[in-house]
Amino acid sequence: MRQTFVDTTTALLAEDPRTALVLADISAAAFAPAATRHPDRVLNVGIREQLMVGVAGGLALTGLRPIVHSYAPFLVERAYEQVKLDLDHQDVTAVLVSVGASYDRAAAGRTHLSPADVSLIDTLHDWTVHVPGHPDEVPALLRAVVAGDGSAYVRLSTLQNDRPLGGDGTLAAVRDAGPGAPLLVAVGPVRDAALAAVADLPVTVAYTHRPRPFDVAGLRALAGTDVILVEPYLAGTSSRVVSAALADRPHRLLALGVGREDLRRYGSSEDHTRWHGLDAAGLHRSVSRFLGSRREAALPV
Repeated sequence: MRQTFVDTTTALLAEDPRTALVLADISAAAFAPAATRHPDRVLNVGIREQLMVGVAGGLALTGLRPIVHSYAPFLVERAYEQVKLDLDHQDVTAVLVSVGASYDRAAAGRTHLSPADVSLIDTLHDWTVHVPGHPDEVPALLRAVVAGDGSAYVRLSTLQNDRPLGGDGTLAAVRDAGPGAPLLVAVGPVRDAALAAVADLPVTVAYTHRPRPFDVAGLRALAGTDVILVEPYLAGTSSRVVSAALADRPHRLLALGVGREDLRRYGSSEDHTRWHGLDAAGLHRSVSRFLGSRREAALPV
């Protein structure tokens, strides 16, 4: 996904003189050819993430469309105050593009982990969030948000599904278990694990790479009584949206994702996926327990 982002952004810089790119050393080498061709629109401020976002706010005030890029914890968590003030409060917009996701660089330690990034972006006003599940989904969605005029966060990861799914992010049913079946919503690169997890269960699976704005109409059309939410970041990030969308219906919600406990471990991204129960086996255990609790409650005493 990262290389696809570099290639697409390099093309956008050549095609649209409104496009700018602001870096804080991360990926600077990859963008060196673009910086040589467009020195006035490719800016590397060094390891100063807060300044990076502030510069993007200034560029936006001049009418440019800035793309701002770094690791998720540096881009969203470290520079959150500048995102809040220099973009939102000034009523200007930018496209933030992160790498690293929740734990892609787990071997680098806690400084490079960011499971709470989407939750933080969710505190801001009217942002679009894309969490692509495959590198081939990146070019179209990146071009769309750069061509737009709103603020957007694009969350790239080394984790990916086997194949891309296109579309604008509305919920797409990738497995239909019939009317009234429990609905599992898989966001981004957890789709394949979710499908494998429910292969022997009567569960409908829907996919989206755009958790914000959440496809409320699609959710209401697909959801029965039981809804399972699987997100590759902090568990429960979209719970409020799902609950509000179904507030007029009796429903149960199981929210799965990265846990809040600080594991204080290194390991690989695959290790963290397993430790947080986001692999197929872990998801199967959680979903089976959730659906089994309803069956047990229905048994006569």
